[in-house]
Order: sequence, then C-alpha cells, then structure tokens
Amino acid sequence: MEALELALRSSMHSIGGVLLEKLMNSDVGGYGGPRIDCGQGHPAEFVEYRRKEVLTVLAGVEVERAYYYCQVCGGGVIPKDQELDIVGTCFSPGVRRLMGRVGGKDSFDQGRKDLEELAGIMVKTKAVERVSEALGEQIERTSQRERELALSGKMVSFQPAPLLYIALDGTGVPVVPRETEGRSGKDPTGKAKTREAKLGCVFTQTKVDDQGHPVRDPASTTYVGAIETAEALGRRIYAEAIRRGLTRAAKVIVIGDGAPWIWGIAEEHFPGAIQIVDLYHAREHLANLAKMVYEADSVRSKQWLAARLEELDAGEVEAVVTSLRRLRPQDRTVQDRTGKAIDYFQTNRQRMRYADFRRQGLFVGSGVVEAGCKTILGQRLKRSGVHWTVRGANAIIALRCCQMSGRWEEFWESRSVRNG
Repeated sequence: MEALELALRSSMHSIGGVLLEKLMNSDVGGYGGPRIDCGQGHPAEFVEYRRKEVLTVLAGVEVERAYYYCQVCGGGVIPKDQELDIVGTCFSPGVRRLMGRVGGKDSFDQGRKDLEELAGIMVKTKAVERVSEALGEQIERTSQRERELALSGKMVSFQPAPLLYIALDGTGVPVVPRETEGRSGKDPTGKAKTREAKLGCVFTQTKVDDQGHPVRDPASTTYVGAIETAEALGRRIYAEAIRRGLTRAAKVIVIGDGAPWIWGIAEEHFPGAIQIVDLYHAREHLANLAKMVYEADSVRSKQWLAARLEELDAGEVEAVVTSLRRLRPQDRTVQDRTGKAIDYFQTNRQRMRYADFRRQGLFVGSGVVEAGCKTILGQRLKRSGVHWTVRGANAIIALRCCQMSGRWEEFWESRSVRNG
C-alpha cells in the first residue's frame, strides 16, 4: 500500500509538473516589445529568449523568458523572473516557502530530509540553509520598516489591550570564533564562545480564573529578538508593543529578571509601566544563598529559606534585606554573594511587591519569555556542535519569531503584494 501511494504521488506530481510548465510558458515569455524600462529609468533592449530550470512543489519545469540588456546599467533584465518571483533563484516561491518552514523548525539537514520524505522535494542541505537565511533577512527588513513607522509615530494599532505585558530575557548562542574576538567569557581560557541573543515577547490578558489567577489570552503571544544591543532590542520590542496596542492598553506591565538592561528598556520605552521582577528568579537567589550560608539541606537552611520566601511572597522586601544584613558568613566568597543579594533585593524592591501585584490579578513570573528562549532560541540555535555567525543566527531568529508569532502567512501575503 505504501509503495502504491508513493508511486501515485510521484506520478501525479509529474503530471502536474507538465501542466504547470505549459501554463508558465503559455505567454510570450514576458516579452514586452523590442525595448522596456530597465527599472532605473533606462531603455533595455531585447536580446533573446532564455530557458531556466525551476524546481516547483510538483516537479522540475523549464521556463522560457525574454531577456533584455541595459547598456547603461550593464546588466540583464528578465521581466518574467520578476513576475514569477524567481529572480536569482531556481526554486519556486512554493518550494522556498516549504524550505523556510522546515529550516526554521529543525536543522537544515533534517529539513532537507523532511522535504524529501513528506513532499517528494529533493534539494541540498546548503540550499535549505541559504533559502531559510534569505527569508529570515527579508522578515528582518519588514521588521525594520515596522520599527521606523513606530518610532516616527506613524504606526497605529486598533487592537484593544486591557493588560499588555512585555517580557524580556536573554540566552547565549554558540558562535564561530571570529564573532567573539575581543570579548571575555566564562570559559577557563577567558575567551567567550557565545553571544547573547535577546528575546522579547508581548502578550495580553483580559481575565482571571475562578481563583483570581491571571489567564493569558489564547494565541496572544508574539516574539521579537536578535543578537544585538539592549538599545536595539528596546526599539524592536517597542515597535512590537505599538503594533499590539500599546497606546490603547489600560495597564502595561514589564516582566524580567534583575538584568539592568531590561529595566533600562522599560524606563526608556515604557515609562509608567508596572515593573515586575520574576518571582521565581528572586526565589532562586534566596535558595542559592541559603545553601551557601548554611549546610545544604540542613534544617537551619530550610527554616531560614522558608521564612524569607514567606516575606518575599508577601512583598515585604525590606524584611528580606534586613535578614540578609544579619548574616555573618566567614567565607569571603559567601560574603560577596551575600552583598550582591542585598544589592539585588534593595535595587528591585519596588518590583517585588508580589502580594500587591497578585491582588491586581497580574502575572508575577516571566515563564512565557523563558519558554520562548528555550523553544525559539535554544531548540534551534543551541544544538550540540553547531556554531553560528551573527548574521546567520539573526536570520533564523527572525524566521522563528515570525513563525512562532503566527505571522508566517502574513509575511507571505505581503511578499505576494510587493512582488505583484
């Protein structure tokens, strides 16, 4: 049965390819007369008809196209390639779409295998890589235009957003050696092996459950990110928040860990927003310190930690800081860690009023963006033995953010409009 199914599929693809080839060649190859405009305001003269092999989702086909040459520009013009969206490529838009889909989800080689097995399309691994990265760069150019509109005040969103959340986080992505030149790292050699990819997400909330716990609106999470500076990510996440209804939100909430760059973005782009340090990061700080100050898993360690967590959950950060100041560790390393913990809680005390946040029915954890770091960045870019260029990584991050944000179809529709 399986062999019969696959044989029929192959036959149908071959027949479809023959029909498609005839349809694609039913005109005069895009011939527009002896002269046409080259696109730069110069006349391009007809030279000849040229044939091109194109791989489509059905089969390989040959397309006949009118070729023009512009003496001023010193280059050729092929109107039919522009019409069919095959300029500079031998893959049809449908094949490129599938290559981008699999290239964004899995390794390029696995994507090649999936295309062959699931769609009967045979391409090289390098082709999947090149097409996927090219699509990611196209998505990034679209995002750049959105940022320009947002920053100039020309982007308007009519989406209602009673509670709009902005969550930010970052994770290291392994890169090739030249991308870390002059950068220090945690490696024993002191050399960096990763670059931080920053990720932001926007989601909305309109209700709480029967217990008063916040409920994230279904399919409301969208992502942006790149290996870039905090300043650049700030502009990126601001544009996304504008698109998602920032100007119409009743409340804006920024959630993140204690990283200063996160709160710098919040102050610059979201003044007046409620700022919340992820509760679970704060708890982790206390748990790690308890293990260092007292013997791990000892009764005293557990008792001290339980008391501090109770204070933290109540938003009594001053009580936590007072308890930390009372510690008198003898070990210098533990002293330094205690001092850093005091600074951490003192600096973020207004971002840790968890009881008050809960009374307002707000989220107090950054699990959404942390999950995004794992799925968008980790699962695809942090595979064993893989090292990226910043350009390649950013292209795939853009591709995955688009797909995970539910904007893949929107991107292809916008391409069709521009190409049309």
